[in-house]
Amino acid sequence: MIQLGFASTARAALGSANHIVVVAPARRWTRTGLPPKLLDRRQTDLLLALARETSPGARGAIASTLVVAARGRPLWLHAAVLPDTLSRYNSPARADSIRHVIDGAKLGKKSKVAIVLLLDDDDHLLAAANAVARALPIYDRRADAPDLKVQIVAFGPKGAAVRPSERVKVTIGCARDSAELVDTPASDLHPTALSERARELLGKGPAIREIVGDELLERGLGGIHAVGRAALHPPRMIVATIGKGAPHVALVGKGVCFDTGGLHIKARGMMETMKADMGGAAAVLGAFRILQAEGVAHRLSLVLCLAENAVDARSYKPDDILRLHSGKTVEINNTDAEGRLLLGDGVSWAARELHADVIVDAATLTGAQLIATGLVHAAVVSNDEALERTAIEAGRASGDLVHPLPFAPELYMQEFKSPIADMRNSVANRNNAQSSCAAQFVYAHLQGGPGPEPRWCHVDLAGPAFPKDRATGYGVALVAELVRRVANGGD
Repeated sequence: MIQLGFASTARAALGSANHIVVVAPARRWTRTGLPPKLLDRRQTDLLLALARETSPGARGAIASTLVVAARGRPLWLHAAVLPDTLSRYNSPARADSIRHVIDGAKLGKKSKVAIVLLLDDDDHLLAAANAVARALPIYDRRADAPDLKVQIVAFGPKGAAVRPSERVKVTIGCARDSAELVDTPASDLHPTALSERARELLGKGPAIREIVGDELLERGLGGIHAVGRAALHPPRMIVATIGKGAPHVALVGKGVCFDTGGLHIKARGMMETMKADMGGAAAVLGAFRILQAEGVAHRLSLVLCLAENAVDARSYKPDDILRLHSGKTVEINNTDAEGRLLLGDGVSWAARELHADVIVDAATLTGAQLIATGLVHAAVVSNDEALERTAIEAGRASGDLVHPLPFAPELYMQEFKSPIADMRNSVANRNNAQSSCAAQFVYAHLQGGPGPEPRWCHVDLAGPAFPKDRATGYGVALVAELVRRVANGGD
């Protein structure tokens, strides 16, 4: 297991470590650029020599050496060199580069590790620490799983220590918890188990309501019910609420615990990793927990839409027509486009039953997101330009980067035209902005409510939530920061 926390002092962390990782932009790798008395002169000379011989490239690089420390103790020194230059689409904290170099560090199997972050700005600590957390996941069932105790130490641009706030500590803990959920195999984390784990993580603070199985149909939640009705563990929607006052923000998460594709079953090689299809639910659960710990001064709701898209005689079928909570009917032309059915119900519930002013949904919704914005940036689609800008700013501040895709119902809803229902659930032309189209399907179920249309932001995080073989906890810090900024009027 990898334990991760913050050291009370640099001396305490470095004195007991057998791996010391110093992470800094290339220009900081000088004798005066390092904090004074961080290491002894010999160790400093070795690190500087390593850094001089290490080109950071575009994303950062790390070099290591083994030395003999006091009393013959072996000590690994790692110089992680980050690029100095950044594009305007990157995080000022160089979060992706930090995650990249930490992920590439060889830290041994049983070690005490000190990670020293040299920051350009004290305010970069949240994004930098979040990047470290995303590189060091918790879940591991190998017989020889590493046993690491990792402590973070940070210094600002003038060499002064930067102490982590409670917000930073809670954020990295919640991000790692959410990554552990996403990494857990689907047979261990089915909808019932995820519900139980969510309740455990939320504790006794929020008022929690759960709608399970056929009760979903009674409440008009035909999308969640249809997707999950063939599974051993019934589908469900969990609603938790804390706080009072405006704005009322609702966080909606897609929680498909495993996605076979339904009767349009996924091909070999495409079904693997589908345990990660609940990454959106994990992200908003983690964000809600952070904001709960901070004691929000406004109303905040969590809506988790949980199901397993399984196959048996009860599976929903191509050509079926479902009625979602919005009252709109949906003709099924792709049982593997199931997540939007969950989200359609979830956002409608947030708008019509909870009367939220702002709705943020998160989902591993489309493979096309990886093509559109890649493995580092999630895609955002919003009906509100100011909210879109706020999401981008929250991404840069948290290190969980996002990039906007077009919001244009008049251009995309034609893709869902059905001759016998209000819409189909998948596009007619797969080459026409699939990720934007999927978001427009979700948005369609916000429209037509009894009150003013909520401000809405959709986050498609399929790529950054599970970029290769491991979950990252992406989206937890992003959504929490987005909600803070919304509550503060966008500041």
